[in-house]
Parts: sequence; C-alpha cells; structure tokens
Amino acid sequence: MTGVGLCLPQLGEGLDPGLLREFCVRAEEHGYTSLWVQDHFMWPLEPRRGYAGRPGAPIPQQYRSVLAPTELLAAVAGWTQSVRLGTSILVAGNHWPVPLAQRLATVDLLSGGRLSVGLGVGWSAEEHDAAGTDVTRRGARMDDFVPALLACWGDDPVEHHGPHFDVPASIIRPKPLQRPRPPLLSGMWSAAGLERTARLFDGWNPAGLPVDRVAELAAGMSAARPADLAPLTIHHRVFAQYPHAPTPEGDVVARLADEVAAAAAHGFDDVIVEHNFWSGVADPTAWLEVPERFAPLVSAARS
Repeated sequence: MTGVGLCLPQLGEGLDPGLLREFCVRAEEHGYTSLWVQDHFMWPLEPRRGYAGRPGAPIPQQYRSVLAPTELLAAVAGWTQSVRLGTSILVAGNHWPVPLAQRLATVDLLSGGRLSVGLGVGWSAEEHDAAGTDVTRRGARMDDFVPALLACWGDDPVEHHGPHFDVPASIIRPKPLQRPRPPLLSGMWSAAGLERTARLFDGWNPAGLPVDRVAELAAGMSAARPADLAPLTIHHRVFAQYPHAPTPEGDVVARLADEVAAAAAHGFDDVIVEHNFWSGVADPTAWLEVPERFAPLVSAARS
C-alpha cells in the first residue's frame, strides 16, 4: 500500500520544540506513515548557481534558517512511535561518510529501526565550499561516498580505500539497528544520476515530476539494475506550493489527493508532501493544522 508522509517543519523562523513535537504527534494520529527532512545550512548572499541548479533562480527565503537534519530526526525519534523517518535528501557534499554513518546509525537506533536514508549530489556551490568539497566533482564523489558509507555499516573491522575516501581498518560503531542496513534512496534525476541510482541505491526519491514520468523513469532504471537487485522502491515528493514555479490553481488538498491516488495506482511506496514553501504556513503555528487539513491524502492512498 502507498504511504503518505509529510516533510517536517524545518525551514524558516519561529519553529520551537513544542510546535515540532505536537506536529509529529498529530501526524501519527492522522495516519501519516513517514516524516522527512532536507539538508541545507547556509543562504549565500551572492550565489554562483541558481536554486536547484537552475540558472538565475533565486534561493527561497525559507532557506535563511534551516534546522539540522539528523539532529531534528533524533528528536523526532523520541516523539513518535511508528512513522518512518527519512532524509529527502541529504546532500553528500555537505558530509563525510564516516561521521555521517555514525549519526545516521544513531538515529536508526533511537527510532527503533525506522530510518530511510536519501542522498543526492546537491546544487549549492557555496555549501560545497564551506564543507570543504568540490561541487564540480560531486557525481564522482558520490560514486565513492556510497560504498564508504555502506562499509561503515558492515561488519567490523571496517576498511575502505577509494578515490575520494580512505578508511583504515577500524571498529566503527554503532551499527544501524536495521540489518543489513537502512534503505538507501537516491534524490538524483540527471542522466548520470539515474544510472547511479540504478546501480547503487535501493529506491528513488524524485521531487516535482509528473507521476507518469516518475513511473516511466523508474521502470527504466529497474530494468537496468543488476539481476541480483530488487526493483527500486519509489518515494514521490510533491509540493503544496512550488518555490519558483506557478502553482496550479484550485484547491490544494484536492490537487494533491489526485496526485496521491495516481501514485497509488502505479504502486509507489510513498508520496512525501512538502509544505515548507507553502504560504499557508507563513505563521509557524499554522503548521499544526497541516496534518488534519491534508488528511484526505491519506484516504486517497488507501482507496
């Protein structure tokens, strides 16, 4: 059955622990199956690349303040009982695989084995600079990042020697509670990214694409996978309001319910609903109305 998840209140000012905890409680009460975070940590004043890699696209104002993803998920692990917790997505260039493996394994342990890990190559040149990585090498770096990360979650002693990362023979713990590991989802959608997704990942987490196009691309990637790998799981991310594109007219709940129903008809595993850019949450307390107002999406997935 297709699950419906919500992106956590994470972007913008005025968020506090009480609001975040109550949002999580209400999300579980209304039957949502997952909660998700994204990954940015600065708002450059003079960006060299446009938002999402689009030339000239301004970076949304909401990114001026972003709660850290793994730390937020660690808190949510203690506030929830059953929903899956996911990253949609972590930018590999913002991280290094060994310390990230530790943080993610910690979240998986604290949540009782409910973590899904989404990774992407990112688009912000300034964030790569600040993290000590090279945005022009982000694809090749991902090809070594995933094996290094997975090595850390494997049996000790861990050892990895690749073109970007070198891990000497070591004991690296904790291990994730899920065995052999949490599912690994790709947020990539370029031609090279789709090839990388088919080769290295368990699932695909596209954002903002039409449902039929997602199904078409996913089928092609699954057909291209090595014979010993299962078909990709699909975790389709939709927007209550697009950051820099026209938002369709009409009732937002009805529009998204139709998209959820279409995704369910294709057998997608999840639909993840993004509200961080929605004008309806300009007042942070309005986040608390989101789980109930958008509950028809949960019904649309089930029907």
